[in-house]
Amino acid sequence: MSQSKHLVCPHCDAVNRIPEDKLAHHPTCGRCKEALFTGAPLELTDQSFDKHLRRNDIPLVVDFWAPWCGPCKMMAPHFKSVAAELEPAVRFAKLNTEQAQRAAAQHNIRSIPTVAIFRNGREVARQAGALDAARLRQWIQSQLR
Repeated sequence: MSQSKHLVCPHCDAVNRIPEDKLAHHPTCGRCKEALFTGAPLELTDQSFDKHLRRNDIPLVVDFWAPWCGPCKMMAPHFKSVAAELEPAVRFAKLNTEQAQRAAAQHNIRSIPTVAIFRNGREVARQAGALDAARLRQWIQSQLR
């Protein structure tokens, strides 16, 4: 019997328990029936950030960004493409620091874009500055080994 993982639904924020060997088989939420992995980063808010941070049993990679930031806009398609490649082993999310100021301040975000990797509710790595897809993928994989 495979171990189960808790995953927070990107649509309704319900916590789902999924057998680890079923993660790659397009699991759906038990509450809203939507896909638990969409191949794209989910948008977090001050209200949803803590739940996704603490209740997901897979690593959470967060892009802290702002709409006025040129490098953030340049990195966005790279972040999205790496999310599509690395899900379901990793959950990808974006946090708009202009709208979610509490979460950004709580995590001491001083420059954007900043990508942080969280595991079991704790930050394990941080990278400031825009990265292309190859560098972003390489950095994430090196941090998760």
